[in-house]
Amino acid sequence: MTALPAPVRRRPVWVTVATSGAFGLFYAYVVWNAVTLLVAQASGPLGLNALGWAVLGFAIVFPILAFGVAFAVGYRRSLGSFALVMLVGLAVVAVLWVNVLAYAYTYGAQLLG
Repeated sequence: MTALPAPVRRRPVWVTVATSGAFGLFYAYVVWNAVTLLVAQASGPLGLNALGWAVLGFAIVFPILAFGVAFAVGYRRSLGSFALVMLVGLAVVAVLWVNVLAYAYTYGAQLLG
């Protein structure tokens, strides 16, 4: 006689929603700051050139894509692994955001129209 495998316990959906929602707030904060920087730069007296729109637009889109990728990679894993994947995605977003800020403040004149 063979033993039946133990049923796989799945975590409740609300735990996944709560975890992704908590991390999603941090991702949304980066998006909000990127939109604020884009609006501030675009509404200035010189506006933005194509490079400025591309760099600052990518800073808006990238956190959304990173959240989606991190969620897709981690949602079927254990809760600890899921949170770690979301944290790694947030760290990558933070590195990109700091790089965008450094570029915008150092070479900001190249982004203007």
